[in-house]
Amino acid sequence: MKRVQRVARKRRIDMIFWLSLGLLSLIMLGIRFSEANTQTNEPTNTPVVTKKNEQKATITASGDMLYHDILFRSAYDGSGYDLDNDYAQIKPILKEADLSLGDFEGTINPDWQLSGYPMFNAPEEVADSIKEAGFDVVDLAHNHILDTGLAGLKSTAATFKKIGIDPIGVETDQADAMVIKEVNGIKIALLAYSYGFNGMEATLTKKQYNQYLRDLDMEKVAADLKKAEEVADITIVMPQSGVEYSLEPTKEQQKNYRKMIDLGADIIFGGHPHVAEPTEIIEKDGERKFIIYSMGNLISDQRFESVGDYWTERGVIMEVEITKNDGGTKLTKVKAHPTWVDKEPIAGRFYQHPEYGTVQAQDYQVFLAENYLPKGKYADTVPEIKRQRIETAYYRMLDLLNIQW
Repeated sequence: MKRVQRVARKRRIDMIFWLSLGLLSLIMLGIRFSEANTQTNEPTNTPVVTKKNEQKATITASGDMLYHDILFRSAYDGSGYDLDNDYAQIKPILKEADLSLGDFEGTINPDWQLSGYPMFNAPEEVADSIKEAGFDVVDLAHNHILDTGLAGLKSTAATFKKIGIDPIGVETDQADAMVIKEVNGIKIALLAYSYGFNGMEATLTKKQYNQYLRDLDMEKVAADLKKAEEVADITIVMPQSGVEYSLEPTKEQQKNYRKMIDLGADIIFGGHPHVAEPTEIIEKDGERKFIIYSMGNLISDQRFESVGDYWTERGVIMEVEITKNDGGTKLTKVKAHPTWVDKEPIAGRFYQHPEYGTVQAQDYQVFLAENYLPKGKYADTVPEIKRQRIETAYYRMLDLLNIQW
């Protein structure tokens, strides 16, 4: 009986083994059939998807560098002008960018006396400070470029060229009308124009005016933008226009800047009002174009204590990203970095002002406002009342710009 049971149990085990083996064979056969069927049905002309060739460039732009005489007279240490710390705190963001654009308002004319408002003429050391900060290009198309005459225009442009900074907005030779910067394989056209020249253009002949100055004649602008479209991947315009100290653009600003976009500009970095003005995104041909009507002051003596306006001590560094690939070149990122001008007495240093006599020297620095938010990099380095003033500047600026990216 036991032997019969053992034989029956062995038969059941054998049966389970062979059934399992058969089931495994069917599964393997099904997998092979599925693979074969998939291979048979796959189209032979399916394109191979490859990663597009792509280059990116980061560009920064900022507002007016307005050198009132107290800025450079305070920096005189007996042997020269020590301006090294003016831009120390914004230097990292400028250096990290592939291209940094600035707006120098005034002249640098060594054959003219140094002066601030209303006829600006700064020492050559300011250009070295701007270079050290990381600026690659400066806009010279502004209403003060003739403050020290045509010679001042020429010497200002020459001073920046000598240290490797490209001036735009004035034409001292044929190449200056439009500057093309190639950055990471992306060709960027740079143009700049001013609404006027404080009446100083009356000192020029018509030929000189047409040769050296770039004004906001929209027919000329249209011709320049057409040329830019032919040679560049992206076009940036830095116009100087608007009403000083107004937080809103004029109808003329809106009309002209939007027209520039229609004519081929991709980015408008506006200046002149000495306060910031809002931004605008324009859809064109399926792409987004960017306008900021004014970037305010980057550095100046126009703080609240001087002029009674908090907005004149506030500015912004705009950061944009340009992307070029097989589909073309377009704007892919826009970011604002609000700035604030700090002013502190320099202990033990005074200077003789030709009009005001003995004056306490002041140290000016451009602060990156985000560093002074709670837990920011430099939040603990200033008194709380100052930190709150900077924090207020930061949020008010972002609210005003209203970037809808």
